[in-house]
Amino acid sequence: MNTPDPASFDRLKEAIFQEYDRLKEEDTFRFGCHPGVPCFNLCCTDVNIFLSPYDILRMKNRLGITSQEFLDRYTLMPMDAKQHYPVVLLKMLDDEALSCPFVEKDAGCTIYEDRPWPCRMFPVGKASPKMEEAKPFYFLMHEEVCKGWDEPTEWTVRGWIEDQQVQPFDEWGERWKELTLHDFFGEGGKLTPPQMEMFHMVCYNLDKFRAFVFESSFLDRFEVEPDRVERMRAGDEALLEFGFEWLRFALFREPVIKVREEAIEEVKKRTGAPPK
Repeated sequence: MNTPDPASFDRLKEAIFQEYDRLKEEDTFRFGCHPGVPCFNLCCTDVNIFLSPYDILRMKNRLGITSQEFLDRYTLMPMDAKQHYPVVLLKMLDDEALSCPFVEKDAGCTIYEDRPWPCRMFPVGKASPKMEEAKPFYFLMHEEVCKGWDEPTEWTVRGWIEDQQVQPFDEWGERWKELTLHDFFGEGGKLTPPQMEMFHMVCYNLDKFRAFVFESSFLDRFEVEPDRVERMRAGDEALLEFGFEWLRFALFREPVIKVREEAIEEVKKRTGAPPK
């Protein structure tokens, strides 16, 4: 499988902004996808699907496996010198069609309720211009292989998004953009190799991050409200939310997490720094 290069995605984004018709939520289109459509499952082959942290959380929990098992079995991590942060790509099967590992010929997607955002949105795309004053817009992706456009069902863009239960993915996507589009990167900042590892662990290997928080002295060094600690112990979403804050603190020096006073004093003792 050929992994995509950043330049190709830059060209694609440029084409979206210049060539695609921009849609609003109330605009309509006709589309349908079901086993009776002649192209059923063909759109799930030989495709590049980048996975967000929330995508991986949903998929690994659906499969009942750990984050590490999911990453090892089902993902690739393309590397490029221009990358600001690590990205994760769904690994297709090594067959002639480069099939999705979660699609069965007749049944379709076997993790449908927890499928990732790109699969959930198709055939609707969403673009977010870099300019602060510009609003995100939607567009339609007309793949040559797709026969769903011949179906009679009419949708509004808003209706499609609601039907596909995109809302939680979009909400997590906004939090994700706070990291990936951070001013640190826009101002030319680069993560060191250890920082890249930290970014990867928090965002993609949530079970490893859980051990980092709960099986170390982490909670002795940083102030986290007891009820929040319990939510993090009980649920992956609460832990991922905290993880995003931790990255903003650890990588971008945002004051969103407070160091315990006793931890500060301990550092002063070890380093010989004079007390304030």
